[in-house]
Amino acid sequence: MTPNAVSTGSRTSTPSRRGFLASSAVAAVAVAGGAPLLAACSEGGSTGQKDGTTTGKDAAKLLPAFVASTVVAPDVAPKNGSAAGFTRAVPAARLKASVATKKGKGAALTVMAPLWGTPPSPDNPYYKAMNEAIGTDVTWQNQDGNVYDQKLGAVLASSDIPDVVVVPGWNLGGKIPGAINAKFEDLGPYLSGDRVKAYPNLAAIPTDAWQRSIFGGRLRGLPMPASYVTNIAPFYRKDLFATKGWQLPKSADEFLALAKEITSARAKVWACDDLTWTAYNMFGVLSGSDKALGWNLVDGKLVNRIETQEYLEALAWTRKLFDAGVVHPDAKAQNQGDAGNRFTSGQVLIYNNDLSHWYAKTSEQAAQNPAFAMAAMDVPGHDGGTPKLWATNPANIWAFVKKGSSRAVVEDVLAIADFTAAPYGTKERMLTDYGVEGVHHTVKNGLPVKTDAGNLEVNSSWMFVASPAPYVAHPDTPDVTRAMVEWQQRMGALTTKSAFYGMTVTEPAQWTGLMNDFEQLEKDIVRGRRRVSDMQQAVSEWKSKGGDRLRDWYRMLLDTTGSAASRP
Repeated sequence: MTPNAVSTGSRTSTPSRRGFLASSAVAAVAVAGGAPLLAACSEGGSTGQKDGTTTGKDAAKLLPAFVASTVVAPDVAPKNGSAAGFTRAVPAARLKASVATKKGKGAALTVMAPLWGTPPSPDNPYYKAMNEAIGTDVTWQNQDGNVYDQKLGAVLASSDIPDVVVVPGWNLGGKIPGAINAKFEDLGPYLSGDRVKAYPNLAAIPTDAWQRSIFGGRLRGLPMPASYVTNIAPFYRKDLFATKGWQLPKSADEFLALAKEITSARAKVWACDDLTWTAYNMFGVLSGSDKALGWNLVDGKLVNRIETQEYLEALAWTRKLFDAGVVHPDAKAQNQGDAGNRFTSGQVLIYNNDLSHWYAKTSEQAAQNPAFAMAAMDVPGHDGGTPKLWATNPANIWAFVKKGSSRAVVEDVLAIADFTAAPYGTKERMLTDYGVEGVHHTVKNGLPVKTDAGNLEVNSSWMFVASPAPYVAHPDTPDVTRAMVEWQQRMGALTTKSAFYGMTVTEPAQWTGLMNDFEQLEKDIVRGRRRVSDMQQAVSEWKSKGGDRLRDWYRMLLDTTGSAASRP
């Protein structure tokens, strides 16, 4: 194992946006709105606006200054929105310190964060080592990541809120955004402008990630930055394609023809799993990873992704795959088995998932199947031309500090954040990712390898408080590291930022549930249980139930803030 997977902020066999984002965060973490205060959608007061977004001059007053880190130069420099790439391990003797002095003052803190797996004992050696290195006294309240939204809602509705609460972007539904605005501290007095320079690793977090951390007109979140390039990669079995002489498709028609050619149900081999997400990219559908990203200007009119012809065409094409029998039966049945396992076993030759799966599956198969090779194909344009990809959010997980916390508590939280946001090649990053040498990891052939204790105790919790700019670092598979970053760079060159890119938009409560049924309808349509015309009817009902009024509300934000696509 090596330090950090790509910070892109993916996930299960049947695509679920929430489940997919959650499982990408897990894979990637080893990893990713607002108007001036609008009178029409603002409450004012000390908590900032109730709904809307903050951009432009108002945001500029809140955003921390950016000071790039120069601790370690990457082997593959970031470009076109990609992560940075590190193909070589840094020997322990050459690890640098990015935190000059121990900043923590020993304040007792409770931190609630999601955890996928078994929580370690509260007094384990890893937690002790982190507290000692930072100068803090943290007690972790790890919660089951699979049902974290339920716990989060209950905690935020109570008066017993931990000092720090981690909130994933996929949990920003219902009353959660309002609770964030009302119950968490404004960090602007500590971080805005040059104040952040007291925390050099936080100053090196990209500005886009901080922009995304403005909630209710205040800088409230400590972000986990991510590349804005699509994190959904269409993977294929490079080894089997080479053996059979199959060529990668360059259009939707070629893709379907290839899928029919390489499927052999008798041999229990199918071309693909559910490729709905890849279809959206092929056909240029606006991002569905965030409600605000689903809106954009088309010929001067604000349009939602579900209203576009590209959306319907992507669904219709994906249905063709299912109808042709080239999709694995378990994918059609939903929630049966795991797409990644079907891929590595050779039952499926193409599947889509988070880019971090490239390393995870390659590493997993290294001993089991030395001949195994996979790669991500460049997203083909549906018509054989260049696809139009849409940017995802530059941050999608945050840590928040309880409102009313003392200065001592806030500063100790920032001490943690500055430590866990340390870049690759530093002592702080190594401790955060691998724990104590000899206890949590050993060094073999110059690479850190976790022990059983490391696998049990060293988890993502600390990284959720804050993380560095996105990077990929897998020195044990340098070719994969380089390939992952270069794929991002090629796809990044084809990526456009939509009108509300990078903004955290809090929609008015009466319209937050308008889109709730669309994901299931998408699944039903591609599997042949519903018709494409049923989606058109659903869109018509969405408009009449509030979609048109929501469009007007977004248009008001846009007229006030300006499109993100027109800003640097």
